[in-house]
Amino acid sequence: MGEEKILVVDDDKEIVKAIEKLLMLEGYTIVKAYDGLEAMDALMKNTIHLILLDIMMPKLDGLSATMKIREQKNIPIILLSAKSEDSDKILGLSMGADDYITKPFNPQELLARVKSQLRRYLLLGDVDNSRKKTNLITNGGLSLDTDAMHLTIDGEAVKLTATEYRILELLMKNAGIVFAAEKIYERVWNEPAYSVENTVMVHIRRIREKIEINPKEPNYLKVVWGIGYKMEKI
Repeated sequence: MGEEKILVVDDDKEIVKAIEKLLMLEGYTIVKAYDGLEAMDALMKNTIHLILLDIMMPKLDGLSATMKIREQKNIPIILLSAKSEDSDKILGLSMGADDYITKPFNPQELLARVKSQLRRYLLLGDVDNSRKKTNLITNGGLSLDTDAMHLTIDGEAVKLTATEYRILELLMKNAGIVFAAEKIYERVWNEPAYSVENTVMVHIRRIREKIEINPKEPNYLKVVWGIGYKMEKI
């Protein structure tokens, strides 16, 4: 560790300073920005491995910044929100964020989220000990190269975030098996699951939009009502 560079974006300079101090003690390199436009500029000038991004900011808010970042990059984005309403969190996830944390936050929880996202982004593939020897998982027109961390559909490349990749890898490796949302969360986020149905649902929806011809009538990623989600064997 120590090579990872984290972009911290918040218009409250005291919050940025507090997060910087916390993360530097863990050996991370910190880049600071105080609005969405500064964040975009910092991304152009630095190799960033994770972004902590406030939602309510001047010039370019966090949700708009998330959408712009996702057009080009798949690095983990954790939203910082002063709002506790589920709708704001779900909106952020829908726009491409990987996780969120509500202010005021517990420093240890923030650290745990950062480490979890970085681990998933930098060490993709080491999901669990059931990892198969082959580096290619195919199902119908889907082909997932677990060495290159690369998905194609009928030969066309598909861009996935780190979280989307881990969910899809878990389900493709275990095609036909139904996973409850809590089980997906525990396996992918590597932390206990509490009220995570909405979080998992939004990520599933984003994956569907990328892999299904008609996301509302999916061929691959199915809901088993009242139980969970599965990858249909094709």
